[in-house]
Amino acid sequence: MPESALGRWLKALRGDLSLRDLAQRSEVDHAYIYRLETGAKESPSDEVISKLATALRPSTRDGEILRFLAGHPNVDADLADFARQDASVTPEEFHMLTTVVNRGARADYATSLTRIRRFMQEEDGDG
Repeated sequence: MPESALGRWLKALRGDLSLRDLAQRSEVDHAYIYRLETGAKESPSDEVISKLATALRPSTRDGEILRFLAGHPNVDADLADFARQDASVTPEEFHMLTTVVNRGARADYATSLTRIRRFMQEEDGDG
Protein backbone atom coordinates (compact mmCIF):
# COMPACT_ATOMS: atom_id res chain seq x y z
CA MET A 1 0.00 0.00 0.00
CA PRO A 2 1.41 3.41 -0.91
CA GLU A 3 2.58 5.46 2.06
CA SER A 4 2.45 8.95 0.57
CA ALA A 5 -0.64 10.98 -0.27
CA LEU A 6 0.62 11.43 -3.83
CA GLY A 7 1.28 7.70 -4.12
CA ARG A 8 -2.17 6.75 -2.93
CA TRP A 9 -3.81 9.33 -5.20
CA LEU A 10 -1.80 8.26 -8.23
CA LYS A 11 -2.45 4.57 -7.63
CA ALA A 12 -6.19 5.22 -7.27
CA LEU A 13 -6.22 7.22 -10.51
CA ARG A 14 -4.35 4.41 -12.27
CA GLY A 15 -7.01 1.91 -11.21
CA ASP A 16 -6.79 -1.32 -13.23
CA LEU A 17 -4.24 0.11 -15.66
CA SER A 18 -0.90 -1.66 -15.24
CA LEU A 19 2.26 0.27 -14.43
CA ARG A 20 3.71 -0.70 -17.81
CA ASP A 21 0.60 0.49 -19.66
CA LEU A 22 0.66 3.81 -17.83
CA ALA A 23 4.38 4.10 -18.52
CA GLN A 24 3.81 3.50 -22.22
CA ARG A 25 0.92 5.98 -22.40
CA SER A 26 2.69 8.66 -20.38
CA GLU A 27 6.27 8.11 -21.53
CA VAL A 28 7.33 7.99 -17.87
CA ASP A 29 9.43 5.02 -16.73
CA HIS A 30 7.30 2.37 -15.00
CA ALA A 31 9.86 1.99 -12.22
CA TYR A 32 9.65 5.72 -11.50
CA ILE A 33 5.85 5.57 -11.40
CA TYR A 34 6.13 2.65 -8.97
CA ARG A 35 8.49 4.65 -6.75
CA LEU A 36 6.04 7.57 -6.77
CA GLU A 37 3.20 5.24 -5.79
CA THR A 38 5.14 3.64 -2.94
CA GLY A 39 6.41 6.96 -1.62
CA ALA A 40 10.05 6.12 -2.37
CA LYS A 41 10.13 9.19 -4.63
CA GLU A 42 8.36 12.48 -3.95
CA SER A 43 7.88 15.83 -5.66
CA PRO A 44 7.98 14.84 -9.33
CA SER A 45 8.52 17.57 -11.88
CA ASP A 46 5.62 19.45 -13.46
CA GLU A 47 6.53 17.71 -16.73
CA VAL A 48 6.15 14.23 -15.20
CA ILE A 49 2.83 15.14 -13.56
CA SER A 50 1.58 16.60 -16.84
CA LYS A 51 2.51 13.42 -18.70
CA LEU A 52 0.80 11.25 -16.10
CA ALA A 53 -2.30 13.44 -16.04
CA THR A 54 -2.53 13.38 -19.82
CA ALA A 55 -2.32 9.59 -19.81
CA LEU A 56 -4.72 9.11 -16.89
CA ARG A 57 -7.27 11.75 -17.92
CA PRO A 58 -8.50 12.46 -14.39
CA SER A 59 -11.45 14.74 -13.69
CA THR A 60 -10.57 18.40 -13.27
CA ARG A 61 -10.89 18.00 -9.49
CA ASP A 62 -8.69 14.91 -9.34
CA GLY A 63 -6.12 16.48 -11.64
CA GLU A 64 -5.91 19.63 -9.50
CA ILE A 65 -5.46 17.57 -6.34
CA LEU A 66 -2.83 15.41 -8.08
CA ARG A 67 -0.85 18.54 -8.99
CA PHE A 68 -1.22 19.91 -5.46
CA LEU A 69 0.04 16.66 -3.92
CA ALA A 70 3.03 16.60 -6.26
CA GLY A 71 4.18 19.89 -4.76
CA HIS A 72 3.29 19.07 -1.15
CA PRO A 73 4.92 15.78 -0.11
CA ASN A 74 4.04 16.14 3.58
CA VAL A 75 0.27 15.81 3.17
CA ASP A 76 -1.19 13.02 5.30
CA ALA A 77 -1.89 9.98 3.13
CA ASP A 78 -5.11 9.33 5.06
CA LEU A 79 -6.34 12.76 3.96
CA ALA A 80 -5.90 11.71 0.33
CA ASP A 81 -7.98 8.61 1.06
CA PHE A 82 -10.66 10.73 2.71
CA ALA A 83 -10.87 13.05 -0.32
CA ARG A 84 -10.95 10.10 -2.75
CA GLN A 85 -13.92 8.66 -0.86
CA ASP A 86 -15.77 11.99 -0.70
CA ALA A 87 -15.94 13.42 -4.21
CA SER A 88 -17.65 16.54 -2.87
CA VAL A 89 -14.33 17.75 -1.43
CA THR A 90 -13.17 20.53 -3.76
CA PRO A 91 -9.50 21.23 -4.46
CA GLU A 92 -9.79 24.44 -2.41
CA GLU A 93 -11.29 22.55 0.54
CA PHE A 94 -8.61 19.87 0.19
CA HIS A 95 -5.91 22.52 0.33
CA MET A 96 -7.50 24.00 3.44
CA LEU A 97 -7.73 20.56 5.05
CA THR A 98 -3.98 20.12 4.60
CA THR A 99 -3.39 23.13 6.84
CA VAL A 100 -5.54 21.89 9.75
CA VAL A 101 -3.41 20.99 12.75
CA ASN A 102 -4.60 18.07 14.87
CA ARG A 103 -2.74 18.53 18.13
CA GLY A 104 -2.23 15.10 19.61
CA ALA A 105 -5.58 13.84 18.37
CA ARG A 106 -6.44 11.53 15.54
CA ALA A 107 -7.38 13.56 12.48
CA ASP A 108 -11.13 13.98 12.03
CA TYR A 109 -11.32 15.17 8.44
CA ALA A 110 -15.13 15.12 8.29
CA THR A 111 -15.43 17.50 11.24
CA SER A 112 -12.68 19.72 9.87
CA LEU A 113 -14.37 19.79 6.46
CA THR A 114 -17.68 20.81 8.07
CA ARG A 115 -15.92 23.65 9.89
CA ILE A 116 -14.15 24.77 6.72
CA ARG A 117 -17.42 24.79 4.77
CA ARG A 118 -19.17 26.75 7.52
CA PHE A 119 -16.33 29.28 7.54
CA MET A 120 -16.45 29.61 3.74
CA GLN A 121 -20.22 30.17 3.83
CA GLU A 122 -19.80 32.86 6.48
CA GLU A 123 -17.10 34.52 4.37
CA ASP A 124 -19.35 34.46 1.31
CA GLY A 125 -22.17 35.99 3.36
CA ASP A 126 -20.00 38.87 4.50
CA GLY A 127 -19.03 39.83 0.95
